[in-house]
Amino acid sequence: MPGFEDTLRLLRSSSLPNALQDEIERRILFGEYRAGERINENALAQELGISRGPIREACRGLVESRLLAVIVNRGFFVREITAKEAADVYDVRASLMRLAGETLAGRITDGQIAILGSLVERMDAAERGGDHDAYYVLNVEFHDRIVDYTENDRLRAMCEGLAKELALYRHRSLIDGGGVHVSNREHRRILAALAARDPARAGAELERHMLAGKERFLSTRDNTGDGPPA
Repeated sequence: MPGFEDTLRLLRSSSLPNALQDEIERRILFGEYRAGERINENALAQELGISRGPIREACRGLVESRLLAVIVNRGFFVREITAKEAADVYDVRASLMRLAGETLAGRITDGQIAILGSLVERMDAAERGGDHDAYYVLNVEFHDRIVDYTENDRLRAMCEGLAKELALYRHRSLIDGGGVHVSNREHRRILAALAARDPARAGAELERHMLAGKERFLSTRDNTGDGPPA
């Protein structure tokens, strides 16, 4: 029968790839790893003081979530997607978020409205302070909570997968596309529609917000000449 140390070692080994996956994903989101860049497993292993095995396992998980691509005999690379692929994802995500708004408006609680309202206020504070990274994290949480509150597991899984494909680009477009200055006004309209328990209005506001994000993406790409990293 395994002792405490064996059990502890097992727990650490099983959770380490998940923690590494979160860390690599964070580095992708915040631009530390750029689109098309190879994940240097040796350098990362040395930096973190671990073996390459858990890193490879974490990278395989990120391939499944479409943040990384694997090339045989070359390794793992931050996935690149075309402008059309990104635009298509925005369109699908807009339809799903419309469904989320329509679903949630009829069941949202006062407590959930208060939490969403707090996130909007904190995004305002982050914008005033010029803290774009904090704004991005709060922005992601705002959308994630809306989907989570629907209690529709299939919708949650689909939205999460699409959001991850656009994750790095969404961060950049909020800054380069001027989104920080306008997106929270859109959040306030979404919140007002949800608080009014108006399904049609909430769905329309969320869809409009997603499509506005698509326009910010197109604007940023036109200005930089780059495709969206994902």
